[in-house]
Amino acid sequence: METVILFPAIDLKNGQCVRLEQGDMARATVFNLNPAAQAASFVAQGFEYLHVVDLDGAFAGKPVNAQAVKAMLKTITIPVQLGGGIRDLATVEAWLEKGITRVIIGTAAVRDPELVKAAARKFPGRVAVGLDARDGKVAVEGWAETSQVTVLEIARRFEDAGVAAIIFTDIARDGLLKGLNLDATIALADAISIPVIASGGLASIEDVKAMLTPRAKKLAGAIAGRALYDGRLDPASALALIRNAGAA
Repeated sequence: METVILFPAIDLKNGQCVRLEQGDMARATVFNLNPAAQAASFVAQGFEYLHVVDLDGAFAGKPVNAQAVKAMLKTITIPVQLGGGIRDLATVEAWLEKGITRVIIGTAAVRDPELVKAAARKFPGRVAVGLDARDGKVAVEGWAETSQVTVLEIARRFEDAGVAAIIFTDIARDGLLKGLNLDATIALADAISIPVIASGGLASIEDVKAMLTPRAKKLAGAIAGRALYDGRLDPASALALIRNAGAA
């Protein structure tokens, strides 16, 4: 079994590190005024890959928290995947040149699938697709709008396109510590060949154990946010569990 990656999440709003509930900008909790310090803290805890979202960028359709992202890139050396407001090839290219390891295309993957294909061709292994679902349908524009297409329909558009991963978020669970929607995530992973990363609701060590079971063998990883910030998930225990599973 390939080792799954547990990504700690930094969501950026007004240059600060926040967590939202169900993607609602009005329900934001500020966890750190200094995202670069938060990133350094995650590295110190042993994490090896960081997940960052420019929330303001997702609504604006272009990068908004670039200064905070650049400050993080100066502070840490682990790989960073970044989403939020990445809607054209120039933005993809600019972020990759600045040191982002992998960009996440969300809204544009629904509206402009050719952009994803072109970016994945030009930058193999460095483009992921973020699919955020409300009742199985993909939401766009920072989750403000729900489209009429299913996650699987969109994901299938990118088979053989060279996409590095699909990051699948269940909006109903996001930020609420209700546990990952593993059933839907595993069903998606089993239906496509692209690696799938679970996101939304990771609440405890039990979620980490669940994603290491044989039925979840196709999952490439999971994203942890609020559970890390409020101490419900102990990083050392979670990372040790993953390491031991990888060694088994």
